[in-house]
Parts: sequence; C-alpha cells; structure tokens
Amino acid sequence: MRRRDLLLLPALGLLFFAASATLPHAADKVWRLGVLSLVSNPATRSAALSQLAELGFVEGRNLVVDVRVGSAEQMPTLARELVGTGPDVIMAESDWAVYPARKATESIPIVASPMGADPVAVGLAESWARPGGNVTGVTLIAPELEVKRLGLLHEVVPSARRIAILSMHREVTEPGEGPIRETSARLGIQLVELYIDRPDEFDQAFAAMRSAGAEALVIVPVPEFFDHAETLARLAVVAGLPTVCGGRRPAEQGCLIGYGPDFAELRRRAVDYVARIFRGASAAELPIEGPTHYEFAVNLKTAKALGLTIPPSIFARTDVVIE
Repeated sequence: MRRRDLLLLPALGLLFFAASATLPHAADKVWRLGVLSLVSNPATRSAALSQLAELGFVEGRNLVVDVRVGSAEQMPTLARELVGTGPDVIMAESDWAVYPARKATESIPIVASPMGADPVAVGLAESWARPGGNVTGVTLIAPELEVKRLGLLHEVVPSARRIAILSMHREVTEPGEGPIRETSARLGIQLVELYIDRPDEFDQAFAAMRSAGAEALVIVPVPEFFDHAETLARLAVVAGLPTVCGGRRPAEQGCLIGYGPDFAELRRRAVDYVARIFRGASAAELPIEGPTHYEFAVNLKTAKALGLTIPPSIFARTDVVIE
C-alpha cells in the first residue's frame, strides 16, 4: 500500500464514524417512505430521491419508496393501503393526500409536501411552531396567495369588472375562497366561480366564462392544473382572457402572470423533514413552515397575443419576464 493511501485511512475512518453517527444502524436499517399524490411527476420524484441520497438515504440500498397515485376519490383507499405497508414516513402531496393520510393513521409521521390550507385552522396541528400530532411539513397559505394574484391581475386589467375563477375539488378549495371574495367585493369586481371535476371539462368551463361575460381569469393552482398549464393558457388566449396562475412554470407555459412560492424550495424543505424524521426527529416537534421565497413571472408573448400593455409597476416587481 502506498504511503498516501496509509495517510488517508484515518480520514476515511473519521468519515465513516461521522456517517454512522448521523445514520444510526445504517448498515442494517432500511427506511420506508410512502408517497401519496394526485399526480405522477417523475421529475419531482427524481429530485426528491437525489436529495435523499445526498442525505444518506439511497433507494435500493437503505431506502424503499412506495408511491401511490390516484384521483381524489381514490385517496382514502390508497392512504389506508399505504398505511398497511408500515412506512416510517408518509409524504403527502397536497391537501387531497394529507387529509386521507391523517384519517388513516394518527401514529405514522406525515409530511405535507405541500398543503394549501392553514393546518391549525383545519385541525391538523395544535400550532405552527409545535404541531403536537403526526402531521408537519410545509404549506402554501393558499387563501392569502389567491388575494395577491387577484390584485396583480387587477393591476394589469383594471377595467375588468367580471373575473372568472377556475378550480377543482370544490369541497376542499371553496372553504378557502372567503378572502378572495371579500377582496373582489372591495375592488368592485364580480367573481364568476367555476368548479370542474376533471380536466376534460376545460372546454365547457371556458364556454361558461364567455357566457357569463368574464373579462379575466384566476386559475387556482390545484395539482391537476399544473399538468395542463399549456392547454389552459391556450384556451384563455383563444377566449381573450388575461390569466393569473400559481407560479413561474405556468407562466412559462403561456399564462399571462405567474405568482407563487418557489415550489422547488418547498419540496426540498419537505424532503429534509423526511430525512430528519428518519433520523429520529418527532413530527410533533418539527414546526410547520410556510413559503419564504416567491416567484413572479410575466409572459410578454401572451400579453402581445391579448393586445395588453404591462404596466411599469408590474415590471418593477417581476423576477422573470418571458419574451
């Protein structure tokens, strides 16, 4: 053995000791992560697995991942099946996964990744700082964000007096619409509220908007809409409706305005919580976190297609201008 290799041995030993201290029983422990989601997103899943691998949890070595994807109606059954497999942690992506997971178990830690509602207001946690139960993670604070999006849309089209709001899963999303209704009333705007059950109802929804005389559109960022952002943007342009959506990605796909949290950051924080719980942290003690960074994007191609001029006050605040 060369002298350089001999010198490296103590350092390698220290690294091994540090890894062992970080991951107790890493040699024989296999952690089980359950994922419950409305949508299949391979890119997001791959990023989460890469982050877990960097933290010492490698799929196929010391990590088993069980992903269950289905409709909102299937979530309760999928949640019960997932709980039956005995995961160490459940990552629940969106409210539609968090609620059934919590109903299925009060003992297995659940990490919201993310949810939209205030977890204290809906009874999932005692407080943000100390949840006290088995649910923690990250939340979008959705009702406040809808108010912000409506305000931005109003700045771009101040003459619009009838604004449509398109959403799904009425039983979950409608209870959070109080703030946007109050704001619209204060601004003298009449909301045209439309709820659909499936993405194949987009055409009917836009026909209803035209019949109602809608002049602009708020697209609520439910999970399914992210998968169909380009279609929604195209239909909105055909209908002549300026749109505001839930983040940068929909704006890149044609929505006029995108405003929302940095979803990649939220997912990284949720994955970090999964790793911390694997290492022994208690979900009851891990504080629930809201967004810290927001992305504001404007699509000038869409503005041109709609014949709109974006006010300087909007440009002064944008993070991304898509040309």
